[in-house]
Amino acid sequence: MKILIVDDHAVVREGLMRILSDEIEGLIVDEATTAPEALAKACARRWDVVILDLSLPGRGGLDVLKEIHQQRPALPVLVMTMYSEEQYAVRAFRSGAVGYLTKGCPSTEVVVAVRKVAAGGKYVTPSVAEKLAGSMGAPTHAAAHEALSDRELQVLRMLAVGRSVKEIGNELALSEKTISTYRTRMLQKLELRTTSDLIRYALRAGLVD
Repeated sequence: MKILIVDDHAVVREGLMRILSDEIEGLIVDEATTAPEALAKACARRWDVVILDLSLPGRGGLDVLKEIHQQRPALPVLVMTMYSEEQYAVRAFRSGAVGYLTKGCPSTEVVVAVRKVAAGGKYVTPSVAEKLAGSMGAPTHAAAHEALSDRELQVLRMLAVGRSVKEIGNELALSEKTISTYRTRMLQKLELRTTSDLIRYALRAGLVD
């Protein structure tokens, strides 16, 4: 089995390689740490599975997921991230993921998920299945933040945990002006007035851990 692991933390990549190599014979693994590297490697050879983190420097993981799905629609992408299912699972599946795991899951679950998606299946926990079913309901019941773009939601979460505009820009490799533009759009879409209002909204909506 050939697996591409996309994560900017070496300890996570090394841990995944150990877990998978102990259970899967003949495993071939490559690594990517940035969005451009992930896209280049994902399209350069045939993979059985891509394991993708959503928190990447620069372009977010959801952007990478969408582009991989556009260029290689048959390539199974298993999202493995620190973000809870409540925060990103539905968006990930809509963007082309075939499975969703949080980084706190047991190692046995990782192996089961990888094998299932490599065989052409989907790995969906009961709670994610319920959320996916709920997302197909009437749009009038959708939370206000569902109107935000993936990048806007990412910036909102970062603001909610106390990051400044400058810090967010540095981490995402974007200008402070761009981050401020995202903030303005979020205020408009959520019908709020200040950054403090955004933070309170994110906390009430459970968008931060």
